[in-house]
Amino acid sequence: MSLSDPIGDMLARIKNSQLRNHSKVSLPSSKFKIKIAEILKSEGYIVDYKVINESQKINLQINLKYNSGNPVISSIERVSKPGRRVFSSAESLPKINNGLGIAIVSTPKGVMTDIEARKQNIGGEIICKVF
Repeated sequence: MSLSDPIGDMLARIKNSQLRNHSKVSLPSSKFKIKIAEILKSEGYIVDYKVINESQKINLQINLKYNSGNPVISSIERVSKPGRRVFSSAESLPKINNGLGIAIVSTPKGVMTDIEARKQNIGGEIICKVF
């Protein structure tokens, strides 16, 4: 099965799993998805992630994080879509929820949060916003 937006699928799976209070979500893996999971872990939005190598399939398993029964991620939205790419310079990167959330940005120096991109004065494609 071919997906037109694998990152959008990843975010939808995370959102749907948290709505059903699942502890884990499994999805097809890629280097880009692993970098997004790495950022979500470093920012404290998920507990952990694992790359599982099954028979000819490489899956990414994400352990979701809850705080007193409520999901830590209250909203995760795709910003740049395949039909409409959204780019931003370092100065005009959005502040998500007045600095309480993050935007994940794909820059020439790799995938990073909007805060890191501002510090390094790098713009790029805004992948998603999380708060």
